[in-house]
Amino acid sequence: MEEESLAQMIAGVTAHVIKPAYQTPFSWSSEQLKLSLAKTVAKLHVATVAPKHLDDGEEDTSCPLTAPAFSFCFLVIKSALKKHVTNTEVLMQGFDIISEHTGLRGSDDDEEEDLFHPKYLPRTELLTLLVDMIGLTEGTVQQMAVKCLIDCAGCASAEAGCAEATLGEVSSLLSATQSEVDAVRDAALRGLQAMVLALPSKGLVRDNLVRRVWVAKCDPTPENRELADQLWLSAGLAVSPALCLLVLGDVAHPVGVVREAAAEALAALLADDGAQTGAVLTQLLERYEDKLEMLPPVMDSLGRIEVQAVDHWEPRSGIALALAKIQPFYDEFMVTQAVSFFVPAGLGDRNETVRKHMLSAAVATIDNHGKDTVGELLPVFEDFLDNAPADSSYDIVRQSVVILMGGLARHLDKDDPKVRPIIGKLINALATPSQPVQEAVANCLPPLTPSIKEEAPKLVGELLHTLLNTENFGERKGAAYGLAGLVKGLGILSLKQLDIMNRLTEALQDKKNHRHREGSLFALSQLCAMLGRLFEPYIVHVLPHLLLCFGDSNQYVREATDDCAKAVMSKLSAHGVKLVLPSLLAALEEDQWRTKTGSVELLGAMAFCAPKQLSSCLPSIVPKLIEVLGDSHHKVQSAGAQALKQIGSVIRNPEIQAIVPVLLSALQDPSKKTGPCLQTLLDTKFVHFIDAPSLALIMPAVQRAFQDRSTETRKMAAQIIGNMYSLTDQKDLAPYLPGIIPGLKASLLDPVPDVRGVSARALGAMVRGMGESSFEELLPWLMSTLTSETSSVDRSGAAQGLAEVVGGLGVDKMHKLMPEIVSTAERMDIAPHVKDGYIMMFIYMPAVFPDQFIQYIGQVVQPILRALADENEFVRETALKAGQRIVNMYAESAIQLLLPQLESGLFDDNWRIRYSSVQLLGDLLYKISGVSGKMTTASANDDDNFGTEQGQKIIHTMLGSDRRNRVLAGLYMGRSDVALMVRQSALHVWKVIVTNTPKTLREILPTLFNLLLGCLASSNYDKRQVAARTLGDLVRKLGERVLPEIIPILEKGLDSEDKDKRQGVCVGLSEIMSSTSRDMVLTFVDSLVPTVRKALCDSDPAVRQAAAKTFDSLHSTVGGRALDDILPALLEQLSDPALHENTLDGLRQIMAIKSRVVLPYLIPQLTASPVNTKALSILASVAGEALNKHLARILPALLTSLAESHSTPDETVELGYAQAVVLSVQDETGLSYVMDILLENCKSKDSVTRRGAVTLLHAFCDQTKTDYSEYVSQLIRSLIHLFTDTDHGVLTEAWNALSAVTKTLDAGEQMSHVPDVRQAVRFAVADLKADTVLLPGFCLPKGISPILPIFRESILNGAPELKEAAAQGLGEVIRVTSVDALKPSVVHITGPLIRILGDRFSHNVKTAVLDTLAILLAKASAMLKPFLPQLQTTFLKALNDTNRTVRLKAGFALSHLITIHTRPDPLYNELHGGIKNSDDCGVRDTYLQAMRGCVALSGDKLSPSIRRTVTSTLLSLISTGEDSTRSTAAGCLGALLPWLPEEELEPILSDTIMHDDLSLDWTVRHGRSAVLQVLMANSPSTVYKQDKMLRTVLSHLSADRVPIVSNGVRSAGFLLAHCLKTGEAPPAEILSPMVKTMNHPSNDVKVLVAQMTSHLGHCQPSLLPSTLLKSLLPMLVNGTMEKNSMVKSCSETALVDVLLMRKGPQGQNQALSLLDSGARDTMNDIISKSLIKLATQPEGKEMVLDDTLLL
Repeated sequence: MEEESLAQMIAGVTAHVIKPAYQTPFSWSSEQLKLSLAKTVAKLHVATVAPKHLDDGEEDTSCPLTAPAFSFCFLVIKSALKKHVTNTEVLMQGFDIISEHTGLRGSDDDEEEDLFHPKYLPRTELLTLLVDMIGLTEGTVQQMAVKCLIDCAGCASAEAGCAEATLGEVSSLLSATQSEVDAVRDAALRGLQAMVLALPSKGLVRDNLVRRVWVAKCDPTPENRELADQLWLSAGLAVSPALCLLVLGDVAHPVGVVREAAAEALAALLADDGAQTGAVLTQLLERYEDKLEMLPPVMDSLGRIEVQAVDHWEPRSGIALALAKIQPFYDEFMVTQAVSFFVPAGLGDRNETVRKHMLSAAVATIDNHGKDTVGELLPVFEDFLDNAPADSSYDIVRQSVVILMGGLARHLDKDDPKVRPIIGKLINALATPSQPVQEAVANCLPPLTPSIKEEAPKLVGELLHTLLNTENFGERKGAAYGLAGLVKGLGILSLKQLDIMNRLTEALQDKKNHRHREGSLFALSQLCAMLGRLFEPYIVHVLPHLLLCFGDSNQYVREATDDCAKAVMSKLSAHGVKLVLPSLLAALEEDQWRTKTGSVELLGAMAFCAPKQLSSCLPSIVPKLIEVLGDSHHKVQSAGAQALKQIGSVIRNPEIQAIVPVLLSALQDPSKKTGPCLQTLLDTKFVHFIDAPSLALIMPAVQRAFQDRSTETRKMAAQIIGNMYSLTDQKDLAPYLPGIIPGLKASLLDPVPDVRGVSARALGAMVRGMGESSFEELLPWLMSTLTSETSSVDRSGAAQGLAEVVGGLGVDKMHKLMPEIVSTAERMDIAPHVKDGYIMMFIYMPAVFPDQFIQYIGQVVQPILRALADENEFVRETALKAGQRIVNMYAESAIQLLLPQLESGLFDDNWRIRYSSVQLLGDLLYKISGVSGKMTTASANDDDNFGTEQGQKIIHTMLGSDRRNRVLAGLYMGRSDVALMVRQSALHVWKVIVTNTPKTLREILPTLFNLLLGCLASSNYDKRQVAARTLGDLVRKLGERVLPEIIPILEKGLDSEDKDKRQGVCVGLSEIMSSTSRDMVLTFVDSLVPTVRKALCDSDPAVRQAAAKTFDSLHSTVGGRALDDILPALLEQLSDPALHENTLDGLRQIMAIKSRVVLPYLIPQLTASPVNTKALSILASVAGEALNKHLARILPALLTSLAESHSTPDETVELGYAQAVVLSVQDETGLSYVMDILLENCKSKDSVTRRGAVTLLHAFCDQTKTDYSEYVSQLIRSLIHLFTDTDHGVLTEAWNALSAVTKTLDAGEQMSHVPDVRQAVRFAVADLKADTVLLPGFCLPKGISPILPIFRESILNGAPELKEAAAQGLGEVIRVTSVDALKPSVVHITGPLIRILGDRFSHNVKTAVLDTLAILLAKASAMLKPFLPQLQTTFLKALNDTNRTVRLKAGFALSHLITIHTRPDPLYNELHGGIKNSDDCGVRDTYLQAMRGCVALSGDKLSPSIRRTVTSTLLSLISTGEDSTRSTAAGCLGALLPWLPEEELEPILSDTIMHDDLSLDWTVRHGRSAVLQVLMANSPSTVYKQDKMLRTVLSHLSADRVPIVSNGVRSAGFLLAHCLKTGEAPPAEILSPMVKTMNHPSNDVKVLVAQMTSHLGHCQPSLLPSTLLKSLLPMLVNGTMEKNSMVKSCSETALVDVLLMRKGPQGQNQALSLLDSGARDTMNDIISKSLIKLATQPEGKEMVLDDTLLL
């Protein structure tokens, strides 16, 4: 009925809360509804929450609601909490209800629905409500709300019985982390920690989680930071690239603490990734501009302002905070950018708070970067001060700029003339009535003071005058700041030298002028703040005057005294506290009340000491303050109370903060208020650490409580002490120990058991918190009291205390102590009171160590039994209590804990333990069955019985059938014990308990056999003897029926849960089969086979091992049938997941014994077609090394199976089985088989076989734990060779395998394999088809990533020779890799190469690196744009290298770099400067070569001015007398001319290049001829139509200088090649002169003619025109007859090329037809003698015909 009425009440109230649309019969006012909500919650609380205290006879009738029922009531609870925010009782009841239901756990069994499961609770709404309530409440209520929220989050933790948090719940808590209330953020983080297992692993909520927790890691509250750090680790969160942008958004958050945390979080991100600083700074400044806009005012219809314009300054404040935090990561440009923003925009913000933060950010920036940027920043500040408008709105900015100039001036030389004006401006700025400004000025002055040392006395005098005499408060504060700054700059001695302290002391004592006293206090405050510990010696001297100022008649002086005291105390060191504290405490003994009051107030100010000093001084201060509370003068009393309040005000623990008034009342009125105070402390739910000020107020009240008469008060004091040590720092508690220990010791010996219990637990908690070293006398005292003769109460308290103290010291101490206690309790030669004390330990130890004590139960039974027979009654009583405690605690009493121990005792090796176990077991059975064990059982026959049927039934009912059978079987075996006393005792118990021996024996026969077989398998001689005697006894009693009965019993024994019994079954069967005839075994073979098979799959490894021996016996007896009947079934059984592991181990055990028989039996069957890969994989996993000799048969079978299953649904499964076989190999022999067979099959012509082999190779290399390092070189070569494969599957698996191999290499191993990789790549490239230059394997996505670490490590850390080889190898790889495949690796390649070029390495290394970079640029230039500045700098530096090859390579690389340059003018200027300014012709030539390469590829990027300058320089150089420079410059000019516009090109061609005046110096003509031949080679269309061109070439051909003639030959040859390519007829006038040059006296000219002819032969795929051939062939034939070998060789090569002989005989046949008979015969003769052989040889490298190129 009550439940029904409550449900109706809730329904009715809910209806009024939700206000439905329908008309209700009656309506409530707001007050009535509020009252009804309170009543409903109260009733709901009574119905669902268990009462905290129950009176005697009172029952708990409460029962929690189901989750749906709670959801139904939730609206009422929510409304009640919100409407009763100020009603503590309603709030606590509501939180109790929520906590009760969120603490419930459900069943995860899907078969039945658990309505109490938390998954049905409205958790999101609960979390939202609790977050709101935490923000609205405080103190104890708030802590209860926090606890509720943690409970609610915990019920969604995804643990057993819990729900899994939804995204909504997580989001709710993440929103709460943005609250401005510290407690709300704290609770949200704790809630997230509680549900850490259920937090999302991806998605937007995960991103938000990372963002919120990262920001929380920088929360202004230290506790919240720690919570966030713990959550970050436990949730496995990680920083992502996008996090910086997300945190940047929080900088402008509307909540101040979030802005502050976000600023620090942003700095933390940039600390790890400083490269983003510039972008972040830019975004901050842009956002500042966005946030400057104000919301416009709201106007009415007449244009009047109804709502003023709103300035949302908070985001700008956050931006200022962020600028202050990120400034350490600025470079010089960013510093200038930031300062340009601060002046005037940031510092002139319209909001004061923003200006303050901006100034702080600017000062920090100057402090960090001023030294490096003083030259750039000082003009900015001076310009602003000189040119800023003379407007009052700029005054604030001017003051700030002055401060910044002061900060910057620290980095100027002290003699710099700019310093003095800056100091003057700083001194003037002190008059600004702004603390941040004055403080900033004071911080600027110390480093600048040495510059004005001579003027310092005057300045000090002026400041002291302002300090003591000016009426303006702001100016006097500023003077104090300035004075402190000057003193710090001049040094501590200036206080005496300039008479500052004397003047301040006199002013402090001036009773007439309060401004003097106030000003002096201002100065002392700032001196203390600025000088810190240096000022401590002066504090002692001014302390008496400071004490008097606390009672000054002027209010302003008193306020200044308070501030000064706080400043003094906050800077005191530990030594300072020692200096000050004695005089303050001594002042309390003075008679003058004013002195006392001042001392008390100064003691109260010590609350503002640093935490370390505070914790050391409070234990001395607070007791004195408590004494002062009883002073006769009321002002001293009030000062003491106020001082205690000050100490309470710095308490950081929110729970203690909430009850400070209660604590203070207990200190002021201990007789009445101590009890309620302790009760309040006990009721407080602590979530935070208790700090030193909290302890200072708590501990005196607790110490006082131990002296109270009330038992309850002493009990509460002990409880509080016990709880305290888990909530506070042990160092803070240490000073209070001397006052606590005596009270606890007295309570430990209290007559009231509850007080003893609580005190003991408190002692344990103290030891746990403080450690044994803090209680050196405690353990000896407890041990001596434990054996005290005084009273059993003392011994009981000592035993309980010792148990708890050992609990505090930990399990190791317990394990160390227990043997001593047990051994002492076992001794027979100790006094009764000593034994009593030690036996008492067995009462209390189990309560402290409920789990760990289990292992001692067997040991404790003996002392308890002996003590039960002790002659002293108090010892027997204690032993009885100990036995009862053990039975009660380890309870499902004797069945689960005690009886197993006693049963094991029955089979102990020591006969005395067996004897005691029989006695105790007998006593237990006597009590259960209700019979007396004292009767006599002496009779003629051992099988006479005295038991009753009723007793048997009781034992059967109490123990259960299995337990009863085990106990009786153990007793029966005891009858055959080797020890007489054991036999007699067991026989006595058996006769008393058993009614009929034969009947009972038949009932327990299976169990008895199990025990017997367990003993038969024992290594102990006595056990085997007992089993043998018992077995003999059974045979005598049961006769010939034993064997037919024993086998079924043994078979059934395999169903036992006891592993020893199952092991015994196997041992028994082995014994039976070993000692029984084969015929008898064959009789039972049909049942033995399943039995052995089942045992081989047993869950216990020892049973499986014994079963394998049974299998061995069976096989030895019945032969091959054992294999046929057992092994196939085991293999089939492996597919069952439930039996897989055990069956696998069973096979392993068989293999260990019978592998020579089993494997030859199985392998042929499994490898026969179709191959049973599944069975092979299973067999391989258990066969071990025995499998090695069969691998040669298994692996080909696996590959065959893989090939057959290719492209079928079974392919994946088959592959898995094959991989399992390969991975089972773990030794060197097997490794050799695997590697040899798989690598051989990787060369198969069948792609499917290759794919299978390389797939298995990948799996093996990736997953094996076997060391295959000796095969790495072979693997690398084979796998890279597979990169040429045409099958994509083979390529992919080869890539994966190579990745797996290279991942196993450490740095040293990686470097050793560079030659292997290079060799493998060369071989693979050699095997490529002629039509491709790329390796398919390297063209896969991330294709080169497996080998890239090898090259990278070698380049970075290898020896110079290795660096060179690695760089060359990397270039070779890049050549055969596609652009797309290179893309992911470009950064990893380029970075190390650039780094190496920046170091001092040999030219060989640099050459190789430059070559590789050039290859990379040619291949993937666009991807290297991010490295453009570094590459340009590096290449230009290399152009000046002393080594010519390095310079050439750098120039070549630059020619590729220019193609991605968007603004190449600076680079061209650098090159031009190098050409103009190089004194070394070798360096100049390489600059010219570099310029040529750049111009050739990107001449169109030249700006007109640079183009003209370069052209002019080159024109001058082509006539220089330096041969190499002239030639190189000509080549460069030839490359440049095609890019010139027509109006610039035409004059150069006609007036210079085509002007071949024979009167000119030959060097001039040579330079021009070289330009012409380069033009003809690279851009013949530029000059081909020129009128003078043919004349100029002919002139060159007929010149008298060989170099000019050579250039003429080249020009003519390139002209003919141009005609061939364009299809134009070659000019006849050129051909004949060129052919005649073959008769030139110079062999060089002849060689060149032949080479140019070869070049013509390659110009078109078909035979040259007959007109050309008729002229060229005779000339070449003549060349082959030259004496010079070079001329002859080149002529022969030219003939092969012209006749296209490498393509077949058609060309030569056509050409021969053009010749007359004589020439034809000569030609045939040449062809037959040398040309045919030459044509079969590979074609050499392409000739470089251009001699203007540097090589």
